[in-house]
Amino acid sequence: NCIHIIPDLERLEEEFADELVVIGVHSAKFNTESNTENIRQIVLRYEIEHPVVNDPDFEVWSDWGARAWPTVFVVDPTGGVVGLHAGEGVYEVVQPVIAGLIDEYASEINRDPLDLTLESEGLPATVLSFPGKVLADEGSDRLFISDTNHHRVLQVRLSDGQITAAFGSGLAGLADGTGVEAQFDSPQGLALADSGSLLVADTDNHALRSIDLSTGRVTTVAGTGLQAGYPPSGGPAESTPLSSPWDLAPVGDGGIYVAMAGTHQIWLYRPAEGSIEPFAGSAREGTLNAALGDSELAQPSGLAVGARGHLYFADSESSAIRVVDPVVGEVRLVAGGQESLFDFGDLDGRGDEARFQHPLGVAVAGDYVWVADTYNSKIKRIDPLTGEVVTVAGSGAGWADGGDPRFYEPGGIAAGEDVLYVADTNNHSIRLVDYSTAAATTFLLKGAEEFLPAGDDSSYSGRRIQVDPVAVSPGDIEILLNVTLPAGYKVNEDAPSRFEFTITGAGSAIDSPGVIVNPVFPLSVAATAAEATTEMVGEISVVYCETVFESICLIDQVRVIVPIEATSQGAQVIDLSYAIEAPDV
Repeated sequence: NCIHIIPDLERLEEEFADELVVIGVHSAKFNTESNTENIRQIVLRYEIEHPVVNDPDFEVWSDWGARAWPTVFVVDPTGGVVGLHAGEGVYEVVQPVIAGLIDEYASEINRDPLDLTLESEGLPATVLSFPGKVLADEGSDRLFISDTNHHRVLQVRLSDGQITAAFGSGLAGLADGTGVEAQFDSPQGLALADSGSLLVADTDNHALRSIDLSTGRVTTVAGTGLQAGYPPSGGPAESTPLSSPWDLAPVGDGGIYVAMAGTHQIWLYRPAEGSIEPFAGSAREGTLNAALGDSELAQPSGLAVGARGHLYFADSESSAIRVVDPVVGEVRLVAGGQESLFDFGDLDGRGDEARFQHPLGVAVAGDYVWVADTYNSKIKRIDPLTGEVVTVAGSGAGWADGGDPRFYEPGGIAAGEDVLYVADTNNHSIRLVDYSTAAATTFLLKGAEEFLPAGDDSSYSGRRIQVDPVAVSPGDIEILLNVTLPAGYKVNEDAPSRFEFTITGAGSAIDSPGVIVNPVFPLSVAATAAEATTEMVGEISVVYCETVFESICLIDQVRVIVPIEATSQGAQVIDLSYAIEAPDV
């Protein structure tokens, strides 16, 4: 519910940019959420650009008299509380109040902008950004990744980690198109349809998207782009509003189960009929296990189909793993709390004795249900016949490969023949967990530089370095590029880096190196300057990693702009040197 008001707050911040200050107060339900570093990750994940206060002991909550998540208070310029609103639908309620206050206090409002430093400033670029879900298709040597905060879906070759296709421009939006022409908004769940297309739960667009893997064409197949109201109802797929679809799972008869987290339900999408409708859950948030339409779910966020068509789901807000028995037509508990939405923890055991903390992912492999126990940063295993829960991997938030691995809030999990594929969300990586040994390795992705924004793209988010004008002699010249890496880091020896140079002016030319695997610096680039030469631009993307933990890869993306003055007294060598700052990871 709380994340549903973020678009409303962003809309208000944009509309009243000179008058409105938004301050978030995070009074955590879950233990993990009260940790400041974890809140920082949430701020980054949801791209929040206003201050957020950590209120772990509910002091602010109590002082202000909050009673529900979320609650919004409106305060006038004199410090007086003029109203409050609990629940979703913030914009329609609050906007007229703010507009009225601006008129009333027009001469008293301080419109000087606040000097804020965003949490995202200075962070290094990573190949993935908060990946939410992953889907393995080992028979076709394919791995699909929801690169959630890059607002795209990647197709990767399993055998060597090469990224072979990207769907989505990297900018949040709702647009159909081919490949990087399309736009998603925080995509999550993935499923292969009977047609061979890839279906995507486009969460913040409240839509289902279909990717034709033969052409790369992305189309919207369900949802209108607007969030469904209450009570939710089904209908023709393309005209029925949805609410935060979070995961997908094939039914087996051509249908697709949809974890409709925003309405606390599981829906059923039938592509052949073009219909979508509620399947399980009454749309009341709760823990009631009952017949399909009477049961109460709590933000289902992960789906997996097991034996006899049983649909296992991670019911994140009840911190439980539950199952839909489609034959009997009822919802049952598999393991975890069931008394209330506050029965969470970290405890192995049987059935309702076990505890999870906001699990987001489930997979079925062999005789077990595997769980991404997200807020406990662990991978757990359930025997569905007995409900016995055992922690398999993970010993607290962090990053470590090997026999004692660490994860950081993994949100997705997929079953392979020999390994589990884990979307290790806050570590911005994909991890492989061996079934037999529980050892983990980080899956190295290659070729990310081919899908970075183009040099003239207005969405370019890398660093820009403007060099002082350089005098060069017309004729053959040399550019010497020297990039210094921070201590403890090295150029990734397997991943290609990119060096694209352009030079302007009639008669000018440059031998742009393009993609180089394991580049050595200084790098020499040959060029020809003419009297009309005015500027050289270098688009540089260096893939580097830690010297010891080399499976954690980062990308430094820089645009170097060099004004050039052609003169007979100019130099024949341009020295371009810069350093990559030590990343804050």
